[in-house]
Amino acid sequence: MDSPLQDKSFAFALQIIKLSRHLKEDYNEYDIARQILKSGTSIGANIREAKNAQSPSDFISKMSIALKESDETQYWLELIHAADMMTSNDYQSADKDLRELIAMLVSSIKTKKNRS
Repeated sequence: MDSPLQDKSFAFALQIIKLSRHLKEDYNEYDIARQILKSGTSIGANIREAKNAQSPSDFISKMSIALKESDETQYWLELIHAADMMTSNDYQSADKDLRELIAMLVSSIKTKKNRS
């Protein structure tokens, strides 16, 4: 990987893939599993796309999409936890990782805006 943000988003995507699999196999929950899989893996995909941005505004746009996907993923995590489909320890771990990703995304966006 190329950066701490890319590394963290990739590791988080793997965590989300496992959670999605758990929801399908243990709860027969396919709709929410699909939703969190899409938003949770999209974070890293958009960060990766931003690496090859054509301009500072393109970079900011891709990173902002990653931030929006992070917010959606946070919603799904909260819902899954509230529905007792994941343990408190798993939720706290995923939530901590996601909050760190969000902080890194916000910092990257602010830095690029200040340099543009």
